[in-house]
Amino acid sequence: MSAVERDAGRSGLDRLASVNLNLLVPLLALLEERSVTRAAERVGLTQPAMSHALGRMRRLLGDDLIVRQANGNRLTPRALELIGPLRVVLRQAADVVNFPGFDPATDARVITVAMMTPTAFVVGPPLARLIAERAPRATLRIRTITMPTDSAFTEEGVDVVLMSDAFASPYPRERLYDDRWAVIASPDTPPEVGALELISAYPHVVFDAERRVVPYSVLDEHRIAYRIGQLVSDNLMVAHLVARSGGVVGFQRRRVATAMQAVGELRIEEFPLPLHGVGIDMVWNPRLSDQYFVEWLRGLLFEVAGAL
Repeated sequence: MSAVERDAGRSGLDRLASVNLNLLVPLLALLEERSVTRAAERVGLTQPAMSHALGRMRRLLGDDLIVRQANGNRLTPRALELIGPLRVVLRQAADVVNFPGFDPATDARVITVAMMTPTAFVVGPPLARLIAERAPRATLRIRTITMPTDSAFTEEGVDVVLMSDAFASPYPRERLYDDRWAVIASPDTPPEVGALELISAYPHVVFDAERRVVPYSVLDEHRIAYRIGQLVSDNLMVAHLVARSGGVVGFQRRRVATAMQAVGELRIEEFPLPLHGVGIDMVWNPRLSDQYFVEWLRGLLFEVAGAL
């Protein structure tokens, strides 16, 4: 039997004997950090040693993995596919050798939470404070998204997606907190003018998306006239423009509007018609197998939500 035939008959596990599995830990660090320098610091290697490891991984996998661009490093599609399986393999390996579970006091991982900008405005600051206190070596990465797509739940090392219940998810979800829609108006609108009159009498600042936020469909159902004065492509800018433009109104989630009052005076009124609330859910990366970490971060998120 030739060497080629013998190699073809070997199982995948047998062939692992010819692979340096020590490369897997720095590989995951590189893919999550997207930086040779930061990855080297994270796993305790020198930068030249990490660069050498990257070269070996590229040859082993037949892929560039990380590509330098003008605005930073980009992961190749193959590299993005590897993040989830690598986390699973390394977590299982840690369990086999009985390494202790996730220790926030010493863990230096990058914690990635994806969410829309308004949710980030509410959740981001208290979450950042808690992580800095409880996991001082970790890095929080807040990834803002316009709307969740199927790939948003698994790509680029995302640990959890926080999303409105208005959007579908291909994976299980759990309610983090509830919110409701509010009417927001610039502070110079007459205080004696009620919410319904504000809606019909003043121009609106509207989030310019494929579909408008729910309150507008309710207004249309009740045939309440309104005029759009400004369109903006960032939902968070609605409250900012309403607060600063003068004589305009808009709609925003109540918790977002309340948080916005810290950076600009804003009039907030209850929506004057029956309208269901807004739920913000957690959807965990289905490839994330580190249950010690998941339960820790889940508890942190509930702590943040409980204090809102």
